[in-house]
Amino acid sequence: MATDLSSLLNASKNLTSHLSRPDLPTVNLSLDQVEALSRRLVSRQPGTSTDSDKANYLLAQAHVDAPALSNSIAHLNTSTTFSPLQPLQDTDVAGYLRIAHEQNLISTIEEARKETQEEFYRVLEERSQKDWEAKKKRVFEELGPRIGSSGGDRAVAELRASTTHGKGGLGPATTPSLTLQMQGKMMAYDRVIIDLNNSRLRGTSFPIVHALKDASLSVASDSRSIQITQNFDILAKITAEPPALPPIEHAGAHILNAPLFERKFARTYLGDPESREASSLRRQIAKGAREALEGQYFDILERTIQARPMEARLGGDPSVANRVRAFLAVRYYRNGEWEDRIELVAGQPLWAKLFYLVRIGHGEDALSEAMRFQQAIESREASFVNHFRTWIESPERKLPKTHRDHLQAIYNAHMLHSSTADPFKLALYKLMGKLEPSRRSVPQVTTTTEDWLWFQLAMVDEDEDGGLRALADVLLGYGERHFDGPANQAGSRRGVWAGVLLMCAQFERAVAALWEHPETEVEAVHLAIALAYHGLLRIPSRAETSDMTPLSLSPASPPALSLSTMIWRYVRQFVKMDAKEALQYVYCTTLSADQGNGVGKEQVEISWELTRRIIVLANGGPAWEELVGGIRAEGGKFPGVIEQGASLLHLNDAQDFHSHILIRAAHHAQENDRINEAIKLYNLAEDYSTVVSCLAQALGNTISQSSPDEKAKNIEKTASEILRHYERANRAVGREREAVVRLLRIREAIEAKSRGRPELSLEIMESTDLIPLSGDMAKTTRRAEEFRDLHESLQKNLQTYLTLTMDALAGVHQKVKSSMVADATKQMTLQSIRKKSRSLMVFAGILKYRMSPDVYSYLARLDVEIAL
Repeated sequence: MATDLSSLLNASKNLTSHLSRPDLPTVNLSLDQVEALSRRLVSRQPGTSTDSDKANYLLAQAHVDAPALSNSIAHLNTSTTFSPLQPLQDTDVAGYLRIAHEQNLISTIEEARKETQEEFYRVLEERSQKDWEAKKKRVFEELGPRIGSSGGDRAVAELRASTTHGKGGLGPATTPSLTLQMQGKMMAYDRVIIDLNNSRLRGTSFPIVHALKDASLSVASDSRSIQITQNFDILAKITAEPPALPPIEHAGAHILNAPLFERKFARTYLGDPESREASSLRRQIAKGAREALEGQYFDILERTIQARPMEARLGGDPSVANRVRAFLAVRYYRNGEWEDRIELVAGQPLWAKLFYLVRIGHGEDALSEAMRFQQAIESREASFVNHFRTWIESPERKLPKTHRDHLQAIYNAHMLHSSTADPFKLALYKLMGKLEPSRRSVPQVTTTTEDWLWFQLAMVDEDEDGGLRALADVLLGYGERHFDGPANQAGSRRGVWAGVLLMCAQFERAVAALWEHPETEVEAVHLAIALAYHGLLRIPSRAETSDMTPLSLSPASPPALSLSTMIWRYVRQFVKMDAKEALQYVYCTTLSADQGNGVGKEQVEISWELTRRIIVLANGGPAWEELVGGIRAEGGKFPGVIEQGASLLHLNDAQDFHSHILIRAAHHAQENDRINEAIKLYNLAEDYSTVVSCLAQALGNTISQSSPDEKAKNIEKTASEILRHYERANRAVGREREAVVRLLRIREAIEAKSRGRPELSLEIMESTDLIPLSGDMAKTTRRAEEFRDLHESLQKNLQTYLTLTMDALAGVHQKVKSSMVADATKQMTLQSIRKKSRSLMVFAGILKYRMSPDVYSYLARLDVEIAL
């Protein structure tokens, strides 16, 4: 072969011998090597775009005929070129193969590098987008409920602002349909929360998961919404929550006999994950998830039979085995024959029948079917029925090791590499023996996501291969895109990923998966509440809670979810209009009050903080007193909703309610210049001295207004009502209450003056005894010295009531002068007025340093007019 190639090479050279140029050396390099050398030479120069003369000169130094080879090089495909360390002859076949192999390796590495780079940037873009959406959402929340990250949020806020929750009409006709759907969904779910809290107040259990499942069914708008209902069904099976409580004979018996739901799993779930109890809980979770998938598939089986009755040929036999037979006929029977690889035993697809009976959760029916055809089965698979019986009757669906080893041997010998083995028989062997747990799919069996998940859960063994936690790691490796698809993908089933996470006990991640999408935020909040109620939610400490996302992930600890963060972001959309409903959700933050390491105590304190926020944001609206309580007309107090549910906030007595809720909310309202609300809250908290202090301060700030605004009028009305009750009960006696009385009298005098009744205004001011008008210099001087002992609100309004009194004197003086009374009486009255005016000016002169020159000049001018 080498000789033939050498002869061929010599012959090829002779073909161009007449074209050779003796002035240039012979080139003994292949075209690949020539091209590589030329590129290497050019790359060493400072610029690659040189003229052709320089390029030819450089190549000539390397003994290359550039003009003769340029045409050939231009037509070369250099995408896979590789320059060897040693010159390669054209006859070196082994060298060529080696180089081609190396080129393939380099190409593979480059493609892998490009794929990794593209995946990295894709994940980075997704994560950046999620972070941006979270930041944008938080900014919108801080700006207020009417500015939302989506039109739906704005619509909800607008709709709630236009109608009372649960009452009245549906708002403007222009409200988008999405708004109505969201409103209906929120109302359906918050009724469940109200019922939950009523049960907690009574000390009874409540089937919250089933109630939420029913609510989700009532608001399901399309086929994709059913996934949320299925998620609640999965949780109901995991928690083994019954759909309804036993009938109530009498309250005591009900409390004693009812199952305990609240925080049932908290101690185990939050405790040592390696404990026996934790392992048992994971078994229950896997079993419950598997049973939920079995129930869902049974519904699919029923719908399939009903949709195609002619192919099913169900007949009059209502048994489950016959229904499975009919389903198999619809699914796998075509044109008078069964699909390939479906093995018939006793004339029917028995392996598929047994598998699907197990798949829909009817193991006993599957065992009965196997016993019925035991002889036919044993003729093909000896000892299968005995193994199958042991497996079905095992509480954990687990065979002894000797049985599993036997099944492994049969599987390896007859099925593992067989191309004709019945896939359902293969699946049954894998399930019974838990064979090849790393190979997670069975062709023709695990065809859907639900089938695949059921198979994984049926294969889980807590004593081997990591159990449910190992399965969770595998599923987390797949990620959300594998199950839900991209967020913008049409027809994607939102919520599948959350259901997957529920099945593998990743409860916090499941809630976060729903929370990340606006269309499932409502369900996320209520799923979190249900999990917390059953004790299957881990709450982070305040130090671990993130401002961007409620989910806290740390390599050193399991995932945790801030329920309080989610609840507040949810209720702030409607807290101003529906404060009572918002409060019902805040009650749920204390569900985790029993969590250790101080987290439970933090949750109680957070619930108090959120309650105070609701009080402040309710803004003194019509339902505000219904929320916090109030004072009846006859003087007695009536409790509000918060006080009635104080036990849910872990407020042990009235003192706790006053100190943790009312007084601190009053402080906040006072700091935000909402004095009227602050005064009412202090009054409800029975802090009477602070009430009159706030009243005095508030009246002192508004008394100088000639035409008081609505805020000032409300304060004066509140002050009058409270003062009337305090005088009757003899509360808060002292300088501050006296200041409130005088300030209210000053307001009456101002109103009398504005109505054109200066004599009444003067009479009222004289009754306050703030200004000495008797003309007694000693008394006037003493009053001026005592001025510093007056309440601050009265001191700073000196100019107001001095001017008011002088105006009243001037008005009375003018009336008397123009009156038609007898001269003697008129002169006596005028003299009295001049005396009072003079006394006022003496008093003002002593305190001149406390008023502006303009005010004193005004008083002096009026005094002169009165004296004339």
